[in-house]
Amino acid sequence: MFDYDSKNTANMLKNRSVTALFLMAFSISAAAEKIGSVDTDFKLIGPDNKIEIESFDDEGAPGVTCYISRAKTGGISGAVGIAEDKADASLSCHQTGPITVSEKIKAGKEDGADVFKKRTSLVFKSMQVVRFYDKKHNALVYMVYSDRVLQGSPNNSITAVPILPWQTQPSAIAVPVEK
Repeated sequence: MFDYDSKNTANMLKNRSVTALFLMAFSISAAAEKIGSVDTDFKLIGPDNKIEIESFDDEGAPGVTCYISRAKTGGISGAVGIAEDKADASLSCHQTGPITVSEKIKAGKEDGADVFKKRTSLVFKSMQVVRFYDKKHNALVYMVYSDRVLQGSPNNSITAVPILPWQTQPSAIAVPVEK
């Protein structure tokens, strides 16, 4: 049997664990800029189900901007933040300036590093974007997927950004003007 001190210690650890779970649930590690959304399913009460488009810059590789579209659950549960969003997402990353890649990235020491993470359920599910360096093709490869504490989803999407010199001058392509 437990003595009084053992019960207090167990309760204290349980309370700290619950507190830590709630703090993790309500923290979002990456800031994204909302680009827009489209409604996909009408809800009589609460917001509609939708697909949201967001953008974020890869802070570990300045010069790369990624765009992600993902399902967002509406209804009452979506309005109060307890809905679980679907694991479907699409990803497209592009060079938007001169790309700076650290030696750690080039050495493969940061392969699989999170560059974006968003909570997609109250506690146990998140969607994340990870980065890999393809040395042979001198490209950054990004993958989006969803995971849970117990079981993730095989749904994923990838995109690659070749590391190219950045043109500071606009190209001189003549566009015919219609009269």
